[in-house]
Amino acid sequence: MESRGGPRVLVVGGGIAGLAAAQRLCGHPDIPHPRVLEATARAGGRIRSERSFGGVVEVGAHWIHGPSQGNPVFQLAAKYGLLGEKELSEENQQVEAGGHPGLPSASYASSGASVSLQLVAEMASLFYRLIDRTREFLHSTEPPVPSVGDFLKREIRHQAASWTGDEDAKKLKLAVLNAFFNLECCVSGTHSMDLVALAPFGEYSMLPGLDCTFPGGYQGLTNCMVASLPEDVMVFNKPVKTVHWKGAFQEAALPGETFPVLVECEDGSRFPAHHVIVTVPLGFLKEHLDTFFDPPLPTEKAEAIRKIGFGTNNKIFLEFEEPFWEPDCQIIQVVWEDSSPLEDAAPSLQDAWFKKLIGFLVLPGFESAHVLCGFIAGLESEFMETLSDEEVLRSLTQVLRRVTGNPRLPAPRSVLRSRWHSAPYTRGSYSYVAVGSTGDDLDLLAQPLPADGTHAQLQVLFAGEATHRTFYSTTHGALLSGWREADRLLGLWGLQVGQPRPRM
Repeated sequence: MESRGGPRVLVVGGGIAGLAAAQRLCGHPDIPHPRVLEATARAGGRIRSERSFGGVVEVGAHWIHGPSQGNPVFQLAAKYGLLGEKELSEENQQVEAGGHPGLPSASYASSGASVSLQLVAEMASLFYRLIDRTREFLHSTEPPVPSVGDFLKREIRHQAASWTGDEDAKKLKLAVLNAFFNLECCVSGTHSMDLVALAPFGEYSMLPGLDCTFPGGYQGLTNCMVASLPEDVMVFNKPVKTVHWKGAFQEAALPGETFPVLVECEDGSRFPAHHVIVTVPLGFLKEHLDTFFDPPLPTEKAEAIRKIGFGTNNKIFLEFEEPFWEPDCQIIQVVWEDSSPLEDAAPSLQDAWFKKLIGFLVLPGFESAHVLCGFIAGLESEFMETLSDEEVLRSLTQVLRRVTGNPRLPAPRSVLRSRWHSAPYTRGSYSYVAVGSTGDDLDLLAQPLPADGTHAQLQVLFAGEATHRTFYSTTHGALLSGWREADRLLGLWGLQVGQPRPRM
């Protein structure tokens, strides 16, 4: 890396946070280009669109959550011309959905009967009323119970005591509620709502706007960001092994100059720098905590990394010759009648992993194919990753035949799925504030090193969705965190931070 004078910056990870930081830094004529070291052969990280079934499927991030003026991902997508008229419309930006997913268009029970949509709406209304009530505990030092799951179960027990009707009717209500628990696990990227801390839960912020998708694929956004960078910035297939900091490293080409940081890659190459912005997923940090930093991270920061939650939410796409659903159907829910959120079910993963599947989105926009996208979170989702395509296809064909009551329902003609837990540089989907941690831990993770400030300033900086206190788990949280760390460096060098964002 030739030095063009000025500080040398390395960015570890080419997801949206790393790209945001690089784009921001490249906007300054006074500093040499940063280098982005990306472990894989592509940019985008957990944003990943693939051409399949004759259309585009989102293997990673799916929606812009809260597409409105306060959402930088929405603004960037609009600037790049990646959204359609409906997505950009004023009315779309003003919808207040409260962060809750839409209701199903059809609900199938495991006995093969349909569940009344009125009952589903009733239970959804109860469930989301309780979810909204979790915000009451936002700053309580002593929440009544530790987790969101405990709170929901306590309140549901209380409600269920006053339900009238026969036992079967009550059981069905609980089974429908259980389906909403599983859906909430997907939203939170967790195995169980019992793992999600109650007091900080309301700190997550929702933006207005009706969640929307990218007609041409989410990855169009990160592709545009990469295209805006000078050519030598991205370095692909460069997994980083260790970030050495608090040092005095030298480079043969620059005798006399020392660098406080040295990034050592798995292939043995070494990059000295003044500053490193680490944007790797929290799942990767958790797994490599003991070897990724030398000297090791301060205890407090390492503790925060251990405590913050990071779970798995996967998608399973099924392609059908002919739809078995109605033409206007958008969301299919699956309800397992023997399930209840009030009972600790511990079915063996082997036989019952698919019971965690919440149902399917009907994907629009495929010319000759009919595609469903199923969502599944938690340990069942991680188990699903270990199965073959054939096994997944076979299990889900059986599930669909069972719930539709049609034993001759044709099997899907193909399957495609995400495997975020097995992905070596990701190890899961996104973060949540787990029992035992608080929003302070996310802030702690975002703090640059060295923490004492006496050594050369800002050697290691941290960005990524898990470093944003109120927008963790989102692409807009990740984007903002990348800008935040680039701005921190620009501020250190006394450069103008408030330039129009983003430069293109």
